[in-house]
Amino acid sequence: MTPANELMNNKRFLSGLMFLVIGAVSIYIAQDYPMGSALRMGPGYFPNVLAGIMILFGIYELVLGAMKPDPVKGNWSIRALVILPLAAVIFGVLMEYAGFIPALIALVFASAAASHEFKFLEVLISAIVLTISSVGLFIYGLGLPYPLIHGM
Repeated sequence: MTPANELMNNKRFLSGLMFLVIGAVSIYIAQDYPMGSALRMGPGYFPNVLAGIMILFGIYELVLGAMKPDPVKGNWSIRALVILPLAAVIFGVLMEYAGFIPALIALVFASAAASHEFKFLEVLISAIVLTISSVGLFIYGLGLPYPLIHGM
């Protein structure tokens, strides 16, 4: 196997590349947002700091992947590649038209449907626990202005 093929079949190298690309795109998108300071953060502060951390983590993974190759095992799941982006779209649409709670429950069920090991009771318990935790954290803890159920 050629060195280029080894890198393209290396989990750590590929994940490092993914983190680098996402971090770079995030910095590019947030470049026009005012940064502010650590005490008075502007809208660009968090995305840029997070993107910088992602880039550093990506470099770390690239180096680690080059030093200790770890081949990718298994095949791509076409089912997951289709269902997971759809779950994110469903969440976004339901947030707008149904509210936070229905959107989150739908997200958990749709995401779990991407696996061949889907078990209804386990997913239901996960959806309930995640929804209660998320409502507590995001709505009541952080005070985000999302309606719990649209119209209520």
